[in-house]
Amino acid sequence: MNTPTTETLYEQLGISKEVWAFGQKTEEKLKERFEEFDRNAEYNQLKVIHAMQENRVSEGCFNYVSGYGYNDQGRDTLEDVYASVFHTEAALVRPQITCGTHALALALAANLRPGDTLLSPVGKPYDTLEEVIGIRPSNGSLAEYGISYKQVELLEDGYFDYPAIEKALEDKTIKLATIQRSKGYQTRPSFSVDQIGEAIAFVKKIKPEVICMVDNCYGEFVEEKEPSDVGADLVVGSLIKNPGGGLAPIGGYVAGRKDLIEQCAYRLTSPGLGKEVGASLGVMQSFYQGLFLAPTVVAGALKGAIFAANVYEKLGYAVVPDGKEERHDIIQAVTLGSAEGVIAFCQGIQAAAPVDSYVTPEPWAMPGYDSDVIMAAGAFVQGSSIELSADGPIKEPYAVYFQGGLTWAHAKLGILMSLQKLYEKGIVKEL
Repeated sequence: MNTPTTETLYEQLGISKEVWAFGQKTEEKLKERFEEFDRNAEYNQLKVIHAMQENRVSEGCFNYVSGYGYNDQGRDTLEDVYASVFHTEAALVRPQITCGTHALALALAANLRPGDTLLSPVGKPYDTLEEVIGIRPSNGSLAEYGISYKQVELLEDGYFDYPAIEKALEDKTIKLATIQRSKGYQTRPSFSVDQIGEAIAFVKKIKPEVICMVDNCYGEFVEEKEPSDVGADLVVGSLIKNPGGGLAPIGGYVAGRKDLIEQCAYRLTSPGLGKEVGASLGVMQSFYQGLFLAPTVVAGALKGAIFAANVYEKLGYAVVPDGKEERHDIIQAVTLGSAEGVIAFCQGIQAAAPVDSYVTPEPWAMPGYDSDVIMAAGAFVQGSSIELSADGPIKEPYAVYFQGGLTWAHAKLGILMSLQKLYEKGIVKEL
């Protein structure tokens, strides 16, 4: 039997010769950018290994611990590792933190009190935070506890409106400013670590006591620095995104100032108990191994993002970031201009998945969102955004948000399959 070529295998997976050839031409021009991502991965890989060695990670850290979790060596050591990686005083890294939204809600509720005001100097927060804050009424929101909210819109170019931020900071009740690093379901640029540092420095100069928190979701290990390296008091994220490396089955983290992390621990468990309880229940090996792999996994996801940007930019679609810009998170937005385009793109990503490839995703009224949302993800971990996935709300401007890929090869297949579906449906007419 003849061994099939790579092109033949793509054909067997449903990629036409035309789409494959178009993808090859695009990839050939990205060699230098791919090398840049690999150099960044090397730096961050060494940073993670150094943190693990410095904190004496041992086989005993992988032991199953149940019950109260007193003296959970693996849990306590992992939190020290995260603090070392992020260059912070302390960290809280737990399977009891269920997702990124939960981690953010935890950090906010732990460090705000009735009468305080939360400021977002970067405009509208991610959709699921609207109910956490109380922008959209919801049981248990910060608003129900007497915590107010203000936001300062970004300028038209997506940058900070410093005069408006300065005016907002005149409010003496502002206690915490939250900066969302990634674009979320918006077509604005994501912020670089240096840009975030600039905004934090501005806030601190006017009001040093304000806690500066960064929603770091989708951004970990994309750059050599993290927001905690440029002044963030708290950085918050999810383990089913970048730092979990695709292996963490659940979890979130908060890293930052020791006193603020202590508050988070009291909120997560109970006053008086804090970090001392919360057994790891056998997930520690996955947490450690996922963190170890994360820099390389993120590099693969970045290659997929820039490949997608260049493919769709060449076809005339608006993409954010564009094909040549620096990357500050793993998300690639593609404005397809129609509900049909968004749906076809997501169906292509699903068809390329190793799990549930035969399933056809459809838009639905997903909890936490104000419109129907379509999500495609044939993932080993449900909802893992570091695995190949795509999603978007079915509303103007009909943009889809692509991210992830545990390997570059899978990310490439996903992008080609998304194009294949658009091509088959006549939405993309020429290649």
